[in-house]
Amino acid sequence: MRLEGKVAVVTGAGRGIGQTEAECLAKAGAAVVVNDFGGGADGSGADEGPANQVADGIVALGGKAIPHYGDVSKMETGQDLIQTTLKEFGRVDILINNAGILRDRMLHKMSEAEWDAVIAVHLKGTFVCTRAVAEVFREQRSGCIVNTSSESGLGNMGQSNYAAAKEGIAGFTRTVALDLGRYGVRANAIRPRAATRMTLSDQLKDAVERAKKAGEPHVDLDRLESWTPEAVGSFVTWLCTDAAEGITGQEFLVSTEGVALMSQPRPIDNVSLEEGWDLDKLDANLPGDWKLIEPYHGG
Repeated sequence: MRLEGKVAVVTGAGRGIGQTEAECLAKAGAAVVVNDFGGGADGSGADEGPANQVADGIVALGGKAIPHYGDVSKMETGQDLIQTTLKEFGRVDILINNAGILRDRMLHKMSEAEWDAVIAVHLKGTFVCTRAVAEVFREQRSGCIVNTSSESGLGNMGQSNYAAAKEGIAGFTRTVALDLGRYGVRANAIRPRAATRMTLSDQLKDAVERAKKAGEPHVDLDRLESWTPEAVGSFVTWLCTDAAEGITGQEFLVSTEGVALMSQPRPIDNVSLEEGWDLDKLDANLPGDWKLIEPYHGG
């Protein structure tokens, strides 16, 4: 019961990783506000059922939880979510930004609507809820935020919208850690590996089959299916406890196989030319091995 007396808000908590985060926080003693719009993996539709089921399940086990059905891409949802939490439980200590959707498409086929929808839920949704809780955390001089980035942000075919949103969240998290750190607030991000309805989509399975036939690199589906969301929920809960005091502005790769602290972006090589630049000087001075640096593809 490391979080007894604390109150947590979890977005996208009706299924998958968000559900396990809500349940793990509740098991640690926190009261939980279970936010979920209840749409499909692509964001279409709305259903109060998922949020209700998770909240009811927590209460049935002796915990404290209420559902919330707002769309996190709307500014008014952030304010309503935090005000509802304060009205019901009197305080808020933890915010887990997990809500997300997928609209996968190769770049040359992606529509404006597919781009906008993913950016709105992931990136703007993370801002919306963090902005709403920031004033509370600043006034009480404490709080813990965990945002959800992704390895896809490091580069993943067919997910330019998702990758942009997730890497935006990583930069946002580092900045929130600086903006709110002076008020005793911690902000970290995770890049989870877990088998959920979003990661095990039909589109992914089709893409894997095509890659196999073409002899191209592809996701190991058997390995992916072994990554359970519960491992992510446990680590996120730990980040919210006093044991993680002092950890802020960091990113963690999390799966059933373990936890990895991701490196912070840093220059890895540089060339100085005191007399300034031109194309010939660049040709003569830039190291040829820069061309050999491969993008990160997991592992």
